[in-house]
Amino acid sequence: MSRFTFFKSAYLTLLSKPAHERLVYRLIRTHRPTSIVEIGVGNAVRSQRMLQLAAHCSPSEKVRFTGIDLFEGRDDPGSGLSLKEAHRLLKPSGGRVHLVPGDPLSALSRSANLLQDTDLLVIGGDPDERSLEQAWFYVPRMLHDKSLVVLEDRSRGEPTLRVVPAETIDQFAGSNASGCRAA
Repeated sequence: MSRFTFFKSAYLTLLSKPAHERLVYRLIRTHRPTSIVEIGVGNAVRSQRMLQLAAHCSPSEKVRFTGIDLFEGRDDPGSGLSLKEAHRLLKPSGGRVHLVPGDPLSALSRSANLLQDTDLLVIGGDPDERSLEQAWFYVPRMLHDKSLVVLEDRSRGEPTLRVVPAETIDQFAGSNASGCRAA
């Protein structure tokens, strides 16, 4: 792993592009998560940065990163990485990397119980809306009292990130409980 310095950390939280992702880096610097789940890995740039920063902020702990993405299953294969490419890029980033192929619903229905005690859940990119709506059912079992959930919104042109309050997560999960069964 390359040396990650205070200056790289400051760059990510203050100057990095795209600017809306700085919120995630600030949260990592402040809350020091050791278990990160990202839905929508895309080109893995944010994933790499999150892993490196988390490893820098918690040097005594091995960071666990789980990336959920369609990988080769995308409609447009050129819009993101293959599973093999993502693993090759993320493995040296300083953590235990586990990649789960599939849409949010299928991936979380298979792995939510294994992702308990997630410190930071980042939902980014352009996941299938219907799949994501139903996947919220599985999210509460992954979280603990101090977990943070960050949601990327691309509906109004410029993408934004926001922290989703626990009450909202419970509402999303409850409204999608019908039609889902426990894993």
